[in-house]
Amino acid sequence: MRPSWDEYFMQIVDVVKTRSTCLRRQVGAILVVDKHIISTGYNGPPTGLAHCEETGCLREQLGIPSGERPELCRGVHAEQNAIIQAALHGVSTKGATLYVSASPCVICAKMLINAGVKRIVYEEEYPDELAFKLLKEANIDLVKIERQK
Repeated sequence: MRPSWDEYFMQIVDVVKTRSTCLRRQVGAILVVDKHIISTGYNGPPTGLAHCEETGCLREQLGIPSGERPELCRGVHAEQNAIIQAALHGVSTKGATLYVSASPCVICAKMLINAGVKRIVYEEEYPDELAFKLLKEANIDLVKIERQK
């Protein structure tokens, strides 16, 4: 059976996230405008820097729970990398839909609002109530997709 557009793009997110080198959670993201992918991103360290597989995860070593002390993480979030890649290539994100494996954290939510993203489709809920509050306040359409594994 032919997948819906949301299912199709979420299947692509599954492939994108396989590039992640995060030891805790692999996340993939794609930005889509008019059913065309304009950018992809996955979580990992800035370009050219050592991956967590090489350095170890400082947050893991310190026992810091997921979602806390993001400044201690070497990684750039998948959503951030998708926005950065669009900017590097001069592609507007205004009006885009973000497909992402986990809902955005509050920092990514603020970036997505300012990047002009209008819709977010996600599968897993990341526990960040403020992110959801800000996205709803900004009238961004949030769609949680349920898929067969």
